[in-house]
This record gives sequence, structure tokens and C-alpha cells, in this order.
Amino acid sequence: MSDTGTPRNLPPDPDARVYVISVAAELAGMHAQTLRNYDRLGLVTPHRTSGGGRRYSPRDVELLREVQRLSQDEGVNLAGIKRIIELTNHVEALQQRVTELSTEVAQLRSARRDLVPVPRTNALVVWKPRHARES
Repeated sequence: MSDTGTPRNLPPDPDARVYVISVAAELAGMHAQTLRNYDRLGLVTPHRTSGGGRRYSPRDVELLREVQRLSQDEGVNLAGIKRIIELTNHVEALQQRVTELSTEVAQLRSARRDLVPVPRTNALVVWKPRHARES
């Protein structure tokens, strides 16, 4: 255990904003100016301190490494990388929402055992009011 009472060998919180720009750049294998450029382009958005300094998380560093891989190894331009990041974030949010809804459905099913599942069919039922049927 550390002096703070937490186990020493646990991985750091992936969202903890702990790295200054020079350290994040070194960990990601790029120049600090490149990180500033990526921030300006919206590829990676570090946390800002009250004084305006950038603080990067381990998750940010992994994202920077992925940006570098896509750019150098795959030949994707920065606009394409930004779109990939946006779509990846969207997919992750949708997956999380599906998990939440699945959990909610399971809870509702267990709470209401008197409900009978209705099989889905491809039938279409059209309702017409009586006065429309009589003409």
C-alpha cells in the first residue's frame, strides 16, 4: 500500500489527467508541438488547468499513439483520423446505451413476471373507424 492507502500495483485511472504536455509527448513518441497541433485540430482534447496548462490522461496518450499509428503506418490524413475518432466514440456510446437498455429490460422482466411475451409478426393491421367502414 502507498501512503495514501491505495495499492501500489493498480494501474492508474485511465482518465486521470496527470501528464504535462512534455511528458505526454514523450510517452506518445512525438514532439510537444505536435500535441498542441492535435489539440488545435480537435483530435485530442486534454484537460486544462486553471492556468491554461494542458494535462493528459493515460487514455489521451493511448489515443495519441493511435493517431500516430493511423497517420504513419496506415497513411490516413488528419481529417480522416478525426472522423475515425468521432465514429469510434459514437459506437462506444451506442454500445454503452445498448448495455444500459438491456439491463433495464432484464430488470423490468424480472419485476413483471406476469407479462406474456408477444411474438413479432410481419402482419399489418389497419384500423378504420366505423363510420369509414359503412360508406
